[in-house]
Amino acid sequence: MDEKLQKLAAVLKRDSVSVTFFVGAGISTSCGIPDFRSPKTGLYSNLKKLNLPYPEAVFDIDYFRKSPKAFYTLADELYPGKFVPSKFHYFVRLCQDKKKLKRCYTQNIDTLERIAGVRDEYVVEAHGSFAKNHCIDCDWEMETSELKRQMKSQIPTCAKCKGYVKPDIVFFGEALPAKFFDLWDEDSSSKTDLAIVAGTSLAVYPFAGLPAEVSTKATRVLINREKCGDFERNPRKSDVLLLESCDLVVEKLVQLLGWEKELDSLVKEGERALKENALYVHPTEKDLEEKVKKEAEAIAKVEREEEKKENQQIDELTETLQNIKVKD
Repeated sequence: MDEKLQKLAAVLKRDSVSVTFFVGAGISTSCGIPDFRSPKTGLYSNLKKLNLPYPEAVFDIDYFRKSPKAFYTLADELYPGKFVPSKFHYFVRLCQDKKKLKRCYTQNIDTLERIAGVRDEYVVEAHGSFAKNHCIDCDWEMETSELKRQMKSQIPTCAKCKGYVKPDIVFFGEALPAKFFDLWDEDSSSKTDLAIVAGTSLAVYPFAGLPAEVSTKATRVLINREKCGDFERNPRKSDVLLLESCDLVVEKLVQLLGWEKELDSLVKEGERALKENALYVHPTEKDLEEKVKKEAEAIAKVEREEEKKENQQIDELTETLQNIKVKD
């Protein structure tokens, strides 16, 4: 594995390298989030307490319409804010910070890429995520703070049509986000030097087919416990197989790259944020607009208060001078 890692590190050290990630649940298992299909430990095998007709029903849109409680029982356990990103998530962040990241396609709904600080423009959540929430009937958007408030006592319900509201996770029976198809059309036809596939069984389509569509000029890297998908059916001579845990590969890779101090700093920052209940999610454009608006309102409020104080001082001074004149 050392020789393969050195080859990978040599490519990553290039100034103009372009890296695209394709990741699955395996990059989040070290965070304490179970994957879906592993025997005994997977989410599907631990859903008996919900009395589902079949395990996948918890993510079936038709079943959700009839019985949303099952999903929200599971959602409460998985909701972002309880888990710190893994070293692999922070490795993606480092690639972004060093201007090497082209895109990160993820099957995960946990938003840990965002919490690690990967910006919205780079993240493509193929199966949706907890980042936003909409009514399943009229598509009205509910703020996350309101969704969390309602989750404590009821099923989140639309203020407009009274339909059920759910996070924008793609359920069985729903279409994948348009962003997934739009950006892949763009990315698949443009330059990628490294295609890093990690923590996925490549069993769910259309995501599973993406590595097969990567340009033959790119080096494909599989970081996984076992061979899967196109790496097994149609391997390329240039493929690099690193059949180990995702975090272990990253630990060794950052040492070769000289990024270990930066990675450790990000991991400690995430652990500290979890303890302080302040896990960071990189803001979207809408979040930034709202932040600027709130800051402007706060500044305006301070200015109004200062102006009010100045006017009071002027009035008091004027009254004092008038009293002096009267005495004279």
